[in-house]
Amino acid sequence: MFAVLQLLVLVDWLLLAVACFGAWRWGGQAERGGAALTLAVFAAFVLASLVQDGELARGVYLALDGVLALGLLLLAMRYVRRWLGVALLLQGVQFSLHAYYLVASRRYDNLYILVNNLVSFGVVASLLFGVVLAWRAQRAAK
Repeated sequence: MFAVLQLLVLVDWLLLAVACFGAWRWGGQAERGGAALTLAVFAAFVLASLVQDGELARGVYLALDGVLALGLLLLAMRYVRRWLGVALLLQGVQFSLHAYYLVASRRYDNLYILVNNLVSFGVVASLLFGVVLAWRAQRAAK
């Protein structure tokens, strides 16, 4: 199970790199903003994982999920794209997952890791889908 989870994390980071490059190259303002926000929060998660205090790290994870959800909400209200709505809903699941484990004082287990990585994968996949839609719209306009 651990090898599958590691593979999922690797695929998630690779997909994030592809989505961010695609957003900068072919995406519109919404896709670029979503890519910058997602990349910044993912990098902050990596930095937060270096915190030694487990309870503090859990609080930071919850706060970072809130920041990403709020940023996606602002982007969705401004640009009104379907992929932003999907990413926002998935981020709500992510926030609820972190809140549940924080309030219940449960240790992170394989279920947490799997759901966390699948939801992150979904957020990045929706960003990539938005990039593809923006690219197709640009090609149709030419």
